[in-house]
Parts: sequence; C-alpha cells; structure tokens
Amino acid sequence: MDGSSYYVPAVAMGVALAAKAPTLVRGWRDPLLRSVGVLLALACLVFLFAAPPTIGQVNDLTGIPNVSAPLVYCLLTAFSASCLVLIINWRGGPAEATRRLSRRWIAGYGVVSAALVVLYVLGDCHEERLRDFDTHYANTPFIREMIVLYLASLTVAGVAMNVMCWRWAREVSGLLRAGLRTIAFGFLFNVPYAALKFIAVGARWNGTDLDGLSTDVAPVLASVGAQVSAVGFLLPLACRRIGDSWCTWSTYRRLGPLWHELRSVSAHDDRAVRISWWSPAELQVTQRESDIHDGMLSLYPYFDSAARALAYDAAVAAGSEPVQAQAEADAAMVTAAVRARAADPEGRVISAAEAATAPAGRGSAYAYTDGPRDLVRMSMALRQSPVVAAARGRAAARSESDFHEQSR
Repeated sequence: MDGSSYYVPAVAMGVALAAKAPTLVRGWRDPLLRSVGVLLALACLVFLFAAPPTIGQVNDLTGIPNVSAPLVYCLLTAFSASCLVLIINWRGGPAEATRRLSRRWIAGYGVVSAALVVLYVLGDCHEERLRDFDTHYANTPFIREMIVLYLASLTVAGVAMNVMCWRWAREVSGLLRAGLRTIAFGFLFNVPYAALKFIAVGARWNGTDLDGLSTDVAPVLASVGAQVSAVGFLLPLACRRIGDSWCTWSTYRRLGPLWHELRSVSAHDDRAVRISWWSPAELQVTQRESDIHDGMLSLYPYFDSAARALAYDAAVAAGSEPVQAQAEADAAMVTAAVRARAADPEGRVISAAEAATAPAGRGSAYAYTDGPRDLVRMSMALRQSPVVAAARGRAAARSESDFHEQSR
C-alpha cells in the first residue's frame, strides 16, 4: 500500500473533524460528542502516521530510528480504546456506570500504551524498517514483546467491539441495528489482521519467512476494516440527520397553504431583513411560523367564534376526529377572517377594536386561543377540507354582499 492509501482516509477524517469542530466545541461536556471528536482525531492521526512516507519523515525529524513504531502502536491502541468508549457512551445507561466502564477501558489501554513505550526503550532496533518492522524485529528482545502486546490489544478490542455491538444490536432495530452490525463486521477484520501478523511473526521465530502476510495482506485487511467501521458509525447518524432534515422541510412545505393564505394580511414582505433561501431548514420553518403568527395577529379583530363553532360542528358531523375538527374549525375561521379583512380596506373593524375598552369582549372574539394549535393541521385543512372550502365560499359571498351594500 502506497502513501495515498493512508493519506486519503486521513484527509477524509480531518475534514469530518473540521466540520464537526463547532459542535464539538459547544458540546465538549457531552461524553458522546467528546468521544466522537476524540475518535475522529485519532483515526486521522493513525492513518497519517502509519503511512510509510510519514514513518520515514518522523524518524528523520527525531533522529531516532524506528521511533514511529511505538508512536503508531500507541495511536492504534488509543484509537481502539476510543471506539470502545464511543460505543459505551452511545448506548447510554446510568451515568455513573457509563463513566466507570469508560474509565476502565481508558485506564487499561493507557497501561498498554505506557508498556509499549517502555518496551521500545528497552529494546534495540537501530536499523530503520518502514514496512516490515514487525517481522524484522520479531526475535529482538523487548521489541518482540512490544509487537505481541500491541497485536494482542488490537485483538481484544476487535472481540470486545463485536460482543458489545452484537448485544446492543439485538435490543434495537432499523438503521441503528444496521450500523452496529456494520461496525462489528468492520472490527471483525482486526482478528484476521492480528492473526496474519502473528503467523508472520511466529514464522520468524521458527526461522521461516512469511513476511508477505504481514507487509502486504494484513494492511489491506486493516484498511478495509477501518473503512467498514467508519461507515457503520456514520450510517445511523447520517441517516438520522437526513431524516430530520426531511421532516423539517416537509413541515415547511405543509405550512405553505396557511402561509400563502395569510400573505395578504401579513407584513413579512415589508421586512428589511429576510433570511436567505440557503439558511438552515429549522430557521426557515421558524420564519414561516413567525409570518403565520404575525398574519393571524393582524386578523385578530376579524375572528368570528360563531363561524368557528359552525365549522367545528360541520367537521364532526362529517366524521372528523376532535383534533382534526378543531384544526378545520380554526382554518375556517382564519379564511373567513382573511376575506372579512379584504372587505374592510379602510380598517373600520380594526379601529373599532382598538377603541374598545372591554378586554373580555375581545377575548371572546379570539376565543380559539385557549391553547396551542397545530399549524400544520390547519394548513392542510385549508387545502383539503370541504368544511373549510364551504366556509371560504360563505365568507366570499358575504364579502361580495357587503361590497354591493356599500356601493349603493
């Protein structure tokens, strides 16, 4: 494997970390977000420092032959621990139990990392090896133990990840289950990776040369396993984000009929500052809801509780459930109020409402504010409900009649 095979995933992980940086900074106290950030950073570093060109550069810069070996081994060990901690925090549970289990894995792999450094210092490996360090020094005292220790730690991490992911996968469904199974499958590659390394190292112990298993085959398995696991981590998170965005944009679209109904009475077209079309979906929905509430506020004096009650009874008689009937009644009152406002260009009703001094009387006209209303249901009722269509027709006929009376 050449340097690009390592640098491409390193760059990909770095870009993902940079994209997540604002969220990670804001929510660093969240154990799950913190685990995600550490995992992305370590994954980037592992691919970066495991590349043969980087190994040579690090050795040259430090002036210490093969110093990259314990560095890469420690990064792999830390990465294994970060994956385990992420799964633990992702699954959740009692906070104290989660923290205790995370600390155990971190402490255990911290001890392994420290032991790797000590063994390297005690060993003798002055001849630089960029690709076949494991097999070349398989019989060197202390270096031999360092190699076995790091391979054993990877094997334990792969098995532990599989056990935790499969146990959790039995308790969940959907994309999360698919993601967990993908993660488990990816970490399963750790086992044949370590096995091939052990075989090649064991062959050196017996005076046989099977270095190709370690230098050519094992790195391919490690790369494939890492990429498969990355897909498993991203699958449920990315799909959930896409699903949330879809739901948000769906809400924005479904609010359209009510928003368009109120455009003629809302002042949102006159605002000096409007959000751009590329703004986040949540902000777009908030803006549309604000416009709707502004429009309804301007219709305040024209709301007719009698028209609402009539529409509610008609909706119930047509078979609508109470919640749906309430939305249809609200929508009928809104559409009637829009036409009443259009028939009063001089604003006589508004002037009369402003001059009134009896708050109770105004409250009865706006009696429908006895609780929050489902704006989406109201919007859909404007488009689909025959009760609302009938109320719109009556309001239009009344407005036309009032216009003829004023013209005489």
